[in-house]
Amino acid sequence: MKSTILIFAALSVSFLAVSQEPVTPDALPESKALLKYIYSISGKYILAGQHNFPNSGSRNTLFAANYIGETPPVWSQDFGFAAEGDKDSYLARPEIIREAIKQHKNGFIITLCWHAVPPTAEEPVTFQPARATDPSAPLSSVQGRLTDKQFRDILTPGTALYKQWVKQVDEIAGFLRQLQEAHVPVLWRPYHEMNGDWFWWGGRFEGKYTTAALYRQIFDRLVKYHKLKNLIWVWSVDRPSQPGREFERYFPGTKYLDILAIDIYGNDFNKSYYDGLKALSGGKPVTLGEVGNPPSPDIIKQQPGWVYWVVWAGMARGTSAEDYKKLVNSPNVLFLEDQAYLDGTAEYRAACGFEPVKIDRTADFTGEWRIDESESSISRNTGFSNTPYKLVVKHDQKNISVRSFSVVEWDDDDVTELTLPLDGKEITSTGFMNSPRVQVIFLSPAKDTLTIDTRITTKFGDKPPVDIKSKEVWTLAERGRKLIIIQKSDGMMGRGPVTNRLVYNKY
Repeated sequence: MKSTILIFAALSVSFLAVSQEPVTPDALPESKALLKYIYSISGKYILAGQHNFPNSGSRNTLFAANYIGETPPVWSQDFGFAAEGDKDSYLARPEIIREAIKQHKNGFIITLCWHAVPPTAEEPVTFQPARATDPSAPLSSVQGRLTDKQFRDILTPGTALYKQWVKQVDEIAGFLRQLQEAHVPVLWRPYHEMNGDWFWWGGRFEGKYTTAALYRQIFDRLVKYHKLKNLIWVWSVDRPSQPGREFERYFPGTKYLDILAIDIYGNDFNKSYYDGLKALSGGKPVTLGEVGNPPSPDIIKQQPGWVYWVVWAGMARGTSAEDYKKLVNSPNVLFLEDQAYLDGTAEYRAACGFEPVKIDRTADFTGEWRIDESESSISRNTGFSNTPYKLVVKHDQKNISVRSFSVVEWDDDDVTELTLPLDGKEITSTGFMNSPRVQVIFLSPAKDTLTIDTRITTKFGDKPPVDIKSKEVWTLAERGRKLIIIQKSDGMMGRGPVTNRLVYNKY
């Protein structure tokens, strides 16, 4: 009966009117603007995100950007817990703050979590309990179970463990205050996966001394005592995979959270999890706080309310490049380079005192390129015998130089060299059958597309000279890893126009 009442009370929240203001009183204008943006994309778009290990700066985000071909705009970090030199070192906190400020200016949305050290220990600690640990010894790892008395003491002002908890939280508050002073709003996700029993803070829902009470206690300490106004509160659970992990048992109340999150690994995007959070949310946004793999376009279509995902550090390659390509091409998924993200965050950026994010789309075609025959297509099925298998390109502000390598089956490669100025002037040379050739090269105003117009004047026997015109359009894809050349020409000897699509991979 008690469980039924809890469920009914939780579900009834969804019928209440929801405010789009942060639950933090007098929140920073930047925080209000960020939450407003998140509400605006709910049900329309989902933002890609990437977590970074504490001691790695932004390396995980940079790796993901290169691997995916687009940049996840949600930048995630953790305050750490481990010893010096470890990827999770708590000593990286000053650098984390500097990096968060930098990435905020660069156009990223900042989210932070904290694998908090149990108040029974001093930093640093291990992630899991040591195997040889005395069961009666105080817990000195992020994972593990406190005694009921220890947990009660953490929630009881005046006890030694409460004072230790205050000391630990106050240190984190100091770093969050630095972000506030830099006017950086933070999607703050404390005590994540709280309905699980693997972290010391989680899995307690009976009686007065519960995990939800601990969440409310850190809220009060940071908001009411420290007066932090830059936090957007993200309440975060794990999948309700067994009895005792139902979301509503850990729900602290709508006045303590702005966003509801769930962590999902193993591609377990069960729609019941989504429906359960939505029913509990009362109209507030829902998100994927941590994932091992991002949801597929089909999952996003079935569960359209997720506002962002965060792939955990070191797991970017757990999703194939082909699957990421589907997400990049999905109209509902936003990366940093997408115009919908740049336009959508313009108001938020203005509230932060910044111009809209500007992406430098200037193409640099410099490099060695090898033909990808599987992705290329040649008109009339003539094969690749007349197509260069390799291009070596040097591109600077004034010229573009191209060395083309073509296979000669009975001899060494045929190598041709051509240098064209980028000032739009005509260049005269010789082409097919030593015929006069005139070429002009144009770089688009956005400097992301190269166009080469060619005219060859050819004479066959006693017939009048014929001009054969062709056009090549060069573009880069996948963050400069692919060169795509579209060739169109009039064709020869009355065969009609020819269109080829050549795809080269950077070598």
